[in-house]
Amino acid sequence: MSFPRQQARTQRFTIGVPRAFQISPDGRRVAFLRGRDGADTATCLWIHEAEGSGTAAVIADPRTLGADDEDLPPEERARRERLRESGGGIVSYTVDEAFTRAVFTLSGRLFYVDLVGDDTAPRELPATTPVVDPRISPAGDRVAYVSGGAVRVIDVSGAEPDHGDRVVAEPDGPDVTWGLAELVAAEEMGRYRGFWWAPDGSSLAAARVDESDVNTWYVSDPGRPGQEPASLRYPPAGGTNADVRLAVFPVGPADRRGPGERPEPVWVEWDREALPYLATVGWTTGPDGTPTLVFTAQSRDQRALELFSADPATGLVAGVRTETDDVWVELMPGVPAHTRSGELVWIGREAGGERRVYVGNRPVSPADVYVRGVVDVDGDRVLYSGSPPERPGDVSLWLVELDTGLSAPVEVPGHGRTGSDADAHGGLRSGRLRGDTLVVQHRSMEFTGVRTVVLRGAGTETRRSHSEIESLAEAPDLPEPRVEFWRAGERRIPSALVLPSWYRGEQHPLPVLVAPYGGPHAQRVLNARGAYLTAQWYAEQGFAVLIADGRGTPGLGVEWEQSVHLDLAGPVLEDQVAALEDAAERFDCLDLSRVGIHGWSFGGYLSALAVLRRPDVFHAAVAGAPVIDWTLYDTHYTERYLGTPEGEPGAYERSSLLAEAAKLERPLMMIHGLADDNVAFAHTQRMSSALMAAGRPHTVLPLSGVTHSPSDPTVAENLMLLQVEFLKESLRGEG
Repeated sequence: MSFPRQQARTQRFTIGVPRAFQISPDGRRVAFLRGRDGADTATCLWIHEAEGSGTAAVIADPRTLGADDEDLPPEERARRERLRESGGGIVSYTVDEAFTRAVFTLSGRLFYVDLVGDDTAPRELPATTPVVDPRISPAGDRVAYVSGGAVRVIDVSGAEPDHGDRVVAEPDGPDVTWGLAELVAAEEMGRYRGFWWAPDGSSLAAARVDESDVNTWYVSDPGRPGQEPASLRYPPAGGTNADVRLAVFPVGPADRRGPGERPEPVWVEWDREALPYLATVGWTTGPDGTPTLVFTAQSRDQRALELFSADPATGLVAGVRTETDDVWVELMPGVPAHTRSGELVWIGREAGGERRVYVGNRPVSPADVYVRGVVDVDGDRVLYSGSPPERPGDVSLWLVELDTGLSAPVEVPGHGRTGSDADAHGGLRSGRLRGDTLVVQHRSMEFTGVRTVVLRGAGTETRRSHSEIESLAEAPDLPEPRVEFWRAGERRIPSALVLPSWYRGEQHPLPVLVAPYGGPHAQRVLNARGAYLTAQWYAEQGFAVLIADGRGTPGLGVEWEQSVHLDLAGPVLEDQVAALEDAAERFDCLDLSRVGIHGWSFGGYLSALAVLRRPDVFHAAVAGAPVIDWTLYDTHYTERYLGTPEGEPGAYERSSLLAEAAKLERPLMMIHGLADDNVAFAHTQRMSSALMAAGRPHTVLPLSGVTHSPSDPTVAENLMLLQVEFLKESLRGEG
């Protein structure tokens, strides 16, 4: 089997990798999702026993439930598209506070499974279908979910014939939904949900989204002329966003109303004109056990973020903390959170400095660590992630013991070059923490794939034991990546050069394939073999593949990220050119007379930008799902970097490509899914029309039925083969 087909069939070797961990309060048991092998798309729910033999067993299998071939409701398809979730079977689940029960959906049907006792067979609940985003109550006795834009609650016990399935909040207009995240919240803000249980199960907070004034866009597929276009509410830069409100509903176990009766909402009001973006919502518990609602709201220009608390009984709101920045305030994962004693865990930035993790008003992370997010807060311990100084390609974990004041990076025992710095600290780490147990996933250049280690006694200086959860992912049929790392040019741009396994220096120089993402929120130069599998395959076809993370990408610092403010084109392109020139000085095997570039999404934009503005450097480009005209991209992302089209017209002129169509003099292939609801096909269509009007030859490859990320194995495989053929043919005449 060819590598492109294997990579597509295994969804980039993610099938079979354990994920979505939940830990029991005593830390003895870990729930997770994983297929039965490296090509099994029917993901199962498993339980790992952290002590003893460290065994794992399936507790819910889609096949036994007759739902391995899913028929997803539109709301669930949209949610998975925002999450970039291409798997099948059980793709998400929730557990109660005591870890006694879990709930999940299959084909829009609601299931639960008991995690303790002798009878652990999954059961279906008679919920109103289709069921979207079910979440079990903290006590495990009820499940809240969304169906038809309404938030509903159903009992698990079955005390009533219909399990008490009842509406909590329902739409009061044709463009209103409850309990679902609007497009910009899910796509750009990292908020994928729209309702939240109170810690004692007495209340539900829910978001009401009114999209009446948001532009309606239509996504059609010319390959299916009999199918009606799908409509979606999409707010382009400068346009009107959804109106999002927040309310609390009493839903305690004793709350029973007659047919048609609904609990009255307690509206939570803040200055939504000044702070229209509802960024995060959650709960905390006061010293007396009373739940308090906490949420953050962000200004339209994203220069202010405010944390509020609210009384769920009255809706009375109080400001807690304000974060401001003259450029933009980044929404950081995992915060706000609270310790057992109620102290606020926050990520903030002092003027001119880097972001740091704070507990109360005291920083608990070193000033020179690039903080990426808070991973978990368990009692009086904080687990956060970040990159060590001068190592932007590593993602490490730090565990902070607040009662002792200890803070130390998390090491993973028992593999690789024992005792080496690369083994102890290098690579990419992610994790979960609860009940004195730490689950760590580790990726590295030292080994292939993903290693998952369960550490018992995570809060002690000497951990008691550790076990592993096996990855069943296939090993790539590819030579081990041959990667050279360095920091390029005066700006010390993180760079990597991937060479063919068969190449020796005395052979002819290699054509160069530049393979960037190059934009905000994504890195490609990472200390893990899995980051270079695709690049290695391209290298095996006869290219030297250059990857560089220039200004705007994460990992180095706030100033580096904010260098693209009001110009998404100039700095990112300059840094790709600088990295290429520096690579040519370091490695004498590069043929700079034959340089191609390819990328997807922002990388597709950068690829088209490169051949338009620097044809002297780049001789051919493949642009996948490129953003061409930034006025067609969404509000929250685009305005963070460019402001509004009305307020900063010059920024849009500097960053958009339509007006430069007549400059094209190099081969350009644009690839775009016709069903893409993130970067609409209109970007490629308008660019193609502009190129035609200017008489510039180019290639467009439209993909019928494909969204932003192609998931069909045949399509994904052939896309790689077609790109290689196009690049080789286009660069053959150079030199």
